[in-house]
Amino acid sequence: MTATAPITQDMLTIPRKAPEGLPNLVGMTRDAMREALIAAGTPEKQAKMRVGQIWQWIYHWGVRDFAQMTNLAKDYRAMLAEKFVISVPEVVTRQVSEDGTRKYLVRIAGGHEVEIVYIPEEDRGTLCVSSQVGCTLTCSFCHTGTQKLVRNLTAGEIIGQVMVARDDLDEWPIPGAPKNETRLLSNIVLMGMGEPLYNFENVRDAMKIAMDPHGIQLSRRRITLSTSGVVPEISRTAEEIGCQLAISFHATTDEVRDKLVPINKRWNIAELVEALRSYPKVSNSERITFEYVMLDGVNDSDDDARRLIKLIDGIPAKINLIPFNEWPGAPYKRSSNNRIRRFADIIYKAGYASPIRTPRGEDIMAACGQLKSETERGRKTKAQIAAETGL
Repeated sequence: MTATAPITQDMLTIPRKAPEGLPNLVGMTRDAMREALIAAGTPEKQAKMRVGQIWQWIYHWGVRDFAQMTNLAKDYRAMLAEKFVISVPEVVTRQVSEDGTRKYLVRIAGGHEVEIVYIPEEDRGTLCVSSQVGCTLTCSFCHTGTQKLVRNLTAGEIIGQVMVARDDLDEWPIPGAPKNETRLLSNIVLMGMGEPLYNFENVRDAMKIAMDPHGIQLSRRRITLSTSGVVPEISRTAEEIGCQLAISFHATTDEVRDKLVPINKRWNIAELVEALRSYPKVSNSERITFEYVMLDGVNDSDDDARRLIKLIDGIPAKINLIPFNEWPGAPYKRSSNNRIRRFADIIYKAGYASPIRTPRGEDIMAACGQLKSETERGRKTKAQIAAETGL
């Protein structure tokens, strides 16, 4: 296992603008890129065409050097190199699990670090992307939740994670080579560090880039956004992104969910479920995924399973049961295999898919709920966390 570099994260800053320096074309929407090119001297009549050309070089071919954009005039390429950059996060460490899972620690502007996880499977490859440095939600079972929020990621830093993974997988097409329909990176899940709906605009713009038919070309059905329940932004997700939706649910009573997922104190279970009832109709999504981490003696009883069924009645849904992935100082234990299977069986007999997620990358701390910057690992003791949650 490769050790990660230490970094201090003390300031709570949430910048809306890109870092100082030359503008980064990565992360700009098509409209924003057009305006930037016009401001740099591109004739307005040519701007739309130039955006299309540059867009394809960056997001279809994976080119980072303006000199390689051979369908642009040399003097125009020189102007681009003088006034813009094509920049993605810097890979600090890359770890590979025994099961093939890859975890990348990447450095972004300001020296901050976030983690990305690539999970290969027989029929797909899923990239777990981060949206914030740290997290503001303090979910007590989640390692990332014990780290303070430092700042939101920009759209460029979010889509840049996808580009970093495609670099490592060597998945950019080669000009002139036969088209390869096999996608090593076929799915994106916004389930890494942070709450995506507290960084809505940047997440939206990044996912629009990922879905653009002239670039990375991922279907909206291949993108899943996971939220802990930022109710006001759920309808916007349907209207402005249209991706699949996953809910970090994890409890069937407000009393327990208040402790596991503190955002529940602001928008309780009843408000969250009501917001979800209209989501599939608005976005034409197939099903909402309810994520449910299995915690021994906390939320894993037969009564919990039956309450969950009643709560989601009428919502097209599947329930992902997640065996708790332990981390240093965690105040919980994983439910037994028999208890998880019993819980799943109750849900399945009620007519809902209830797959039990196989933990991936546990040996490199890449499993669900384990992502965290290295300097923040283990800062809180088990007793401290338990005292905060009251469990």
